[in-house]
Amino acid sequence: MRRPDETPPQAIRVAERPSKTRQKAEMNALQALGEALLNVAPARRAELDLPERLIDALDAAQRITGREARRRQLQFIGRLMRDLDAAPIRTRLAQWADAPNAEKARLHALERWRERLLAEDDALDRLCAERPAADRARLAALVDAVHAERAHGQPPRAYRELFRALTALLAAAE
Repeated sequence: MRRPDETPPQAIRVAERPSKTRQKAEMNALQALGEALLNVAPARRAELDLPERLIDALDAAQRITGREARRRQLQFIGRLMRDLDAAPIRTRLAQWADAPNAEKARLHALERWRERLLAEDDALDRLCAERPAADRARLAALVDAVHAERAHGQPPRAYRELFRALTALLAAAE
């Protein structure tokens, strides 16, 4: 006879494996990842080091136009992805998705520095303190040239040149 505090062996085996609902959710996630791979250009997809069979399935899915056939092909892709470690693929796709946002943030930071240099007197000192490699004399000359351009209503040549100088400065720091 079993004591009340003992767990039956069948319950242990059932508890070790995920529930059917969890398995379905994982398969749907893999299928969604496969669908995301369909939206990636084939040249970029080659960087992921995917198995040949999965690449063939992805290529076939891109050629399929029928709704139900495409759904079945996506299920097949999800099934093929069960054998793969999906984490590196997800990470790489996230990096590719974040790349434009990072570039936008970098450009916004450059624009903020340019506007600060033009609006605040101590901004050049702060920039030189933050970036010791900055050519203080050149940046000061560009800021003065921008102010002169604006005063005379000239085209913003120095304004663009200041942006290029800041781009080079921040790129050298990275």
